[in-house]
Amino acid sequence: MKKTILVILVMMATLAGFSQPMARRAPNIRRQAYTNDANSVTPPSYYKGEPMHVVYGRIQDGDTLLIVYLPEVDIDLLNRYYEFADTRHGRRLVSNVRKVYPYAKTAALKLQEFDSIMAQTNGKEQRQLMKKAEDELTAQYTEELKKLNFTQGAILIRLIDRQTGNTSYKLVQELRGRLRAAFYQGFARLWGYNLKAEFDPVNNKEDEEIDIIATLLDRGQI
Repeated sequence: MKKTILVILVMMATLAGFSQPMARRAPNIRRQAYTNDANSVTPPSYYKGEPMHVVYGRIQDGDTLLIVYLPEVDIDLLNRYYEFADTRHGRRLVSNVRKVYPYAKTAALKLQEFDSIMAQTNGKEQRQLMKKAEDELTAQYTEELKKLNFTQGAILIRLIDRQTGNTSYKLVQELRGRLRAAFYQGFARLWGYNLKAEFDPVNNKEDEEIDIIATLLDRGQI
């Protein structure tokens, strides 16, 4: 929806950085090998051009036992997730968070890069960089953000707060000034958004569920 594009692009433009998109995921690991020496450092191995994952092992009573350290699983968190994830509301919420969470994470990374760049420039250079960043981000994200609906846009605004520790309004105010922040907030309110919306998983049940989903996504458990 066009109204979502306008509001979210405005928000993301304030978090501009000048880095390349996120690195591609590492290739899938399909084969395994093992070594008997747990203290040895084994260089990357390949089989027919494909990477192998090297794990430790030991020989005990003639049998080869592999030693694999599994990630910790928070059973309580998973149980809380399944309490709502199997409902109609929960399935929609999981789908929406999956859709917009990568944008919130990217925004947080760009904010860090932006702070580093701005610290090395003066006022005039900062304004020039911001203008360039807005143009680049508009070109980069417009087509993707066209696919967001109103609900997803609202979730993204709250996830920005979760990832950066600041509301979108505060970020705009710090990076672009009070007048620009007030203008963007007024524009957002026309379409039902609130750039001052805070992420509050303690007092807001849906934010608590969003936090659980995001945490499990980070851990690769859903």
